[in-house]
Amino acid sequence: MKEATKASILLVEDEENLQEALKLNLELEGYEVTAVDNGTSALKAVKNEYFDLIILDIMLPEMDGLAVCENIRIQNNEVPILFLSAKNSSADRVLGLKKGGDDYMTKPFNLEELLLRVEKLIVKNKKIQDKDSVPNVYRFGNNMIDFAAQECVGKDGKHHELSKKETMLLKLLIENKGEVVTREKILQVVWGYNVYPTTRTIDNFILNFRKYFEQDSRNSQYFHSVRGVGYKFTDG
Repeated sequence: MKEATKASILLVEDEENLQEALKLNLELEGYEVTAVDNGTSALKAVKNEYFDLIILDIMLPEMDGLAVCENIRIQNNEVPILFLSAKNSSADRVLGLKKGGDDYMTKPFNLEELLLRVEKLIVKNKKIQDKDSVPNVYRFGNNMIDFAAQECVGKDGKHHELSKKETMLLKLLIENKGEVVTREKILQVVWGYNVYPTTRTIDNFILNFRKYFEQDSRNSQYFHSVRGVGYKFTDG
């Protein structure tokens, strides 16, 4: 059970000894750590995996950490980012936060302080992302979903059994009613692992929901795909 809830961290650091030391200490704290040494690899990892936190060095080869952070924020990714940098002026700190960083630590740093900041950022982000839970029975339009029984009544009054993943996805979308839920968030919550199947996997679930609940599946009233970002549920 503990393995399934382990927080995942992307560590972006090109100094080999420091990368190894940080990775080891973070893993000793119980985190799952992916370590890369350049900005391009960092962006690729963020595109393909879900992370609870990114520790990002600023002085990187080819693409610096500030540019990496900007690229991540353009993708509408709200993952917390902790900058590490040898630059320690107030202007450097302000710039890092303006570019989208959540925290900024200068090298050399105290390891215990770093681990504490990592923990606080992950806990804070989890509280922000956790929404008030929906009731066991949820109604919208002429539809009804019973989350506990894993079944629903669709537009035509027919009962449908729901798979566990269908139930989890419906609950996640409804909990975030009116907001776009990113593909990464969906796959992390519903599938619970870091290497994801294709976007088509979620699309197929959304198509099923439209068949169950939409009067006109080609003109969605409830379940929407937001190209390049994620999916959204609206109640009417």
